Amino acid sequence: MLEFLDPRAHGALSVNTRNAARRNFVQLVAAEFLAAMHDYPILFTKHPETGAFYAGAIMGLEPGENLLAEEGLLPGYRPADLVRQGFFVVDDKIAIDRDDAIFDRAGEALFDADGEPSERLGRIRHAVQTLHHGLPETEAIIARFLAHRLIEPIDITLDFDDGGRLRLDGLYSVSLDALHALPDDAALDLFRRGDLQIAYAQSASVQHIRRLARIRNDRLCAALA
Repeated sequence: MLEFLDPRAHGALSVNTRNAARRNFVQLVAAEFLAAMHDYPILFTKHPETGAFYAGAIMGLEPGENLLAEEGLLPGYRPADLVRQGFFVVDDKIAIDRDDAIFDRAGEALFDADGEPSERLGRIRHAVQTLHHGLPETEAIIARFLAHRLIEPIDITLDFDDGGRLRLDGLYSVSLDALHALPDDAALDLFRRGDLQIAYAQSASVQHIRRLARIRNDRLCAALA
């Protein structure tokens, strides 16, 4: 059950930011692509219930596995969806889910001794607003990509030194071939909207799949040694 955030009712609440350990895929909005592209592969997938495309950062190659987190913390960019875990926008107000595991007495306080918002709460509010405003913007960008047939399935099959093989299914990327084949007027429209920057950032980020595979392979080899 959600409750509106209130310093009187929630003055003693703290949040544990070590919440990335089991997140292998974290949703992103387009405004995060330029920051996230330096740390993660950014790919599209489909919502299992609606079939709608959305974007996310891949942090692990299997469910429940984060190859980049150290004791639940990320060394690079921390996506807004992780920052705002347990917090939501309801009627333009911040609401919380008190049952979320993010709320931990050993974490960082949401309010100071005078009931004023802490720096951590400021970051959370910013993340909530980033998602609240960014989701419809990202949906519109994806819709334009789909209208131009720019999104295509990506084949990712990884082999490891222990003889194992992983195939990542249900993932999609921007096709640079299709992008470069667009008529000039269509390409100009995407450029003016800022969509081209998003497309190139997403496509370039795919190289990080190799880094994730290398990390996983090194851990497998270490376990066999």
